[in-house]
Amino acid sequence: RYYAARITPETAPRGRIVCISPWNFPLAIFTGQIAGALAAGNAVLAKPAEQTPLIASLAVDLLRKAGVPASALQLLPGDGAEVGAALTADVRVDGVVFTGSTETAQVIRRAMAAHLDPGAPLIAETGGLNAMVVDSTALPEQAVRDVIASAFQSAGQRCSALRCLYVQDDVAPGVLAMLTGAMDALTLGDPWALATDVGPVIDADAAREIRAYVADARRAGRVLHELRAPTQGYFVAPVVIEVGGIEDLPREIFGPVLHVARFKGRDLPKVLSAVNARGYGLTFGLHTRIDNRVQEVVEALRVGNLYVNRNQIGAVVGSQPFGGEGLSGTGPKAGGPQYVARLARPAPILATIPAEPGDRAPADLTALARTLRDPVPEAATATHDLPGPTGESNRLSLHPRGPVLCLGPGPGAEAAQAAAIRAAGGVAVLAGGAVPDDWLETAPGLSGALWWGDKVTGRRLVTALARRAGPIVPLITAMPDAAHAVTERHLCIDTTASGGNAQLLVAATSA
Repeated sequence: RYYAARITPETAPRGRIVCISPWNFPLAIFTGQIAGALAAGNAVLAKPAEQTPLIASLAVDLLRKAGVPASALQLLPGDGAEVGAALTADVRVDGVVFTGSTETAQVIRRAMAAHLDPGAPLIAETGGLNAMVVDSTALPEQAVRDVIASAFQSAGQRCSALRCLYVQDDVAPGVLAMLTGAMDALTLGDPWALATDVGPVIDADAAREIRAYVADARRAGRVLHELRAPTQGYFVAPVVIEVGGIEDLPREIFGPVLHVARFKGRDLPKVLSAVNARGYGLTFGLHTRIDNRVQEVVEALRVGNLYVNRNQIGAVVGSQPFGGEGLSGTGPKAGGPQYVARLARPAPILATIPAEPGDRAPADLTALARTLRDPVPEAATATHDLPGPTGESNRLSLHPRGPVLCLGPGPGAEAAQAAAIRAAGGVAVLAGGAVPDDWLETAPGLSGALWWGDKVTGRRLVTALARRAGPIVPLITAMPDAAHAVTERHLCIDTTASGGNAQLLVAATSA
């Protein structure tokens, strides 16, 4: 219903959209991707994770009964290396929606660059190294409740799950003692049983990898607390591992593994810098009763979803649009206002832009690199309050992305491209000439590039951008949408955690 409400009379489809969904949310993400693509009028080729084809098949059967025709939706189960690879390299595909690992997203991007239209969109929601800070003013019982849910619910198999907990030195002994006590109360077992708190991980390979990681930590003397797991099945015991900080995490461990670090109150800015430095930006949790500290964290962090005084794993369509930035995703957010627009046919380029000759003088690459390194404004260009339950505040803010490089071709096209990005609240940099492909592979700070010229050059440009290390950088070959210019950040606050539900008090007073 949310995506249906985004449809306008001007909405036109791109064509065929491939939707590749993960095993950890085999129904919610599977159907969410399909709904967004269908809402834009596209035909959908849905490829579920190879571990979860049965629930996908059931969902498609229900969609058929609801009236979605076979011409609009086809299910293509199978191995990712075969079916997924074939789909993302098929010239007939007009866009891809993917949720999964950062590494797989890069593989998909390179396949698309080589085979699909240069401007075919990729919406990727990928992994994260998600952190939480518990300061000395936090309510310990509430913080521990939310840590347990964030780290161990779904056996830690959520992209939003807590991976690194920072506890302020002053309260660390008490909080950690309460945490281990709460862990001891968890029940591991069959997920069908209502009494079960933690089920198994997805398969033998996942269990083997996580157990090996925990064994290495155990040998290093860093395991603070570990439960016992059932001997039958793919169970991994919830565990707490001591680290110096998020910089000690080698990678995302996709299971019930929580890393814990201590910090001094004065070092909070260093903690936030360390989180940003890892390059991910999916979820972050904060437990504090100091409003100024909330504002400090909001202004410092580059994360898609920030949760205050609650767990960091829930996201409700329309209230908490979900998705990260940097290595954690391309945007726009799922369940947010920009999602359907990215999957619809973009607005046509203005016919009044003069054609330019193909051969142009080379750009001043030194000056261009210097401009790209200029600081990007961090302040929000717009904020929107979103609906939610009483006692919870949900706010979506828009912030300028990194610079979008305007490649024309020609001064007229570059100027029009820059005007479109700036009108949407973004930062535009005009190339001012031809740019070598190899320079695009390492150009600093790019969040996107615009090209309105021939497809042969577009293929070269998108291939160069796909070879970049780090975040995925799109080539935009039509009019940009708002999410090309700005990134969406969501802030969710449990407003009852600071001593009462002010909204109810105001309502009672007004009555």
